Amino acid sequence: MEFIKKPMDIETRSMEIIAPHLAGMGLDEKAVKVYSRIIHAAGDVEYAPLIRMSDDAIDKAMASLRLGCDIYTDVEMVRTGINKRKLASFGGQVHCLIADPSVAETAKKQGITRSMAAMRQFGRSLDGSIIAIGNAPTALFEVLRLVEEEGIRPSCIVGIPVGFVGAADSKQALAENGRIPYITVKGTKGGSPIAAAAVNAMMYLINNDRG
Repeated sequence: MEFIKKPMDIETRSMEIIAPHLAGMGLDEKAVKVYSRIIHAAGDVEYAPLIRMSDDAIDKAMASLRLGCDIYTDVEMVRTGINKRKLASFGGQVHCLIADPSVAETAKKQGITRSMAAMRQFGRSLDGSIIAIGNAPTALFEVLRLVEEEGIRPSCIVGIPVGFVGAADSKQALAENGRIPYITVKGTKGGSPIAAAAVNAMMYLINNDRG
């Protein structure tokens, strides 16, 4: 059986397959890159009409990345999927507290999820950061509460939790927040690889010799 073996050729062919599904959507070049990476990570062109982002999301995120902002995630799978070498080339780091014993203790005491407790513990560190959520709708709801009630101001929220309980509602709330630039996917689709792919896509849009 003949098949493509070279990694770059595989990626090039994948993007060629994805391209027609984005045609006619009125996307600029940067948005096409982010959409394409999300679809590529999912292996699902049905994502194309479901992706939502504010007009300023990519530019705001890229500006923060250039300044060396940190990225805060809800679960280790998102943290693992983000290109930490590229991020470090800007001066940033990725953080996740889901496995921290103090977070587990707080969650138990307060009767909340660990991902919620983690976002609360990050607190003001979230200002100016990129938040990437790929698993827990409760984490996204908590971040939106922090934005609304405590004045937290991340530069961009990549909120793409997956599932049938709370995911669609949390992402709708994100799209309607009106305060923070965002990238999300409508409905139940999403997941850690999708959130990481969106973040990586924006990093790859920035050309620097150290990445």
